[in-house]
Amino acid sequence: MNHLREIIRTIPDYPKPGIMFRDITTLLSDPKGFMGAVDALVQHHVGEDFDHVAGIEARGFIVGGAVAHRLAAGFIPVRKKGKLPADVLQQEYELEYGTDVLEIHRDAVKPGDKVILVDDLIATGGTALAAIQLIEGAGAEVAACSFVVDLPDLGGRAKLEALGKPVLTLVSFEGE
Repeated sequence: MNHLREIIRTIPDYPKPGIMFRDITTLLSDPKGFMGAVDALVQHHVGEDFDHVAGIEARGFIVGGAVAHRLAAGFIPVRKKGKLPADVLQQEYELEYGTDVLEIHRDAVKPGDKVILVDDLIATGGTALAAIQLIEGAGAEVAACSFVVDLPDLGGRAKLEALGKPVLTLVSFEGE
């Protein structure tokens, strides 16, 4: 999947100095690249036992929605606070400067459901961990986590694996 690395744009010093932002919009606009990334994620999960794919706002909606479609699974949007119209469950999580809240609809999952969590990128793992807590707090199980990009130096993947979650990433940007 090294060809995906070449398609993903790097924006230095965004959103602040010292950050190398990995922008997947260039991957999304490349038909072969986008299809290849979705196909690779789908292939990994074919034959697994799960009920839903959950995607984290906002780029996780794009990738997760495509994965859910290809796997003939339902899709669960994991959104920022105040964006869902029905009764919600919430999970607060820590950011570098403050906190934020993720939400899912209260009826998005049932106890015992198995969910694949999908997002564009795993960095520190804070958002993914909050999504897992939210989904599992509702009684479902996050059976696997899949990301297009891994920033391993930030430790997010290791945190998810320490919880016993299988993690798939397609491309890694180490030491950057």
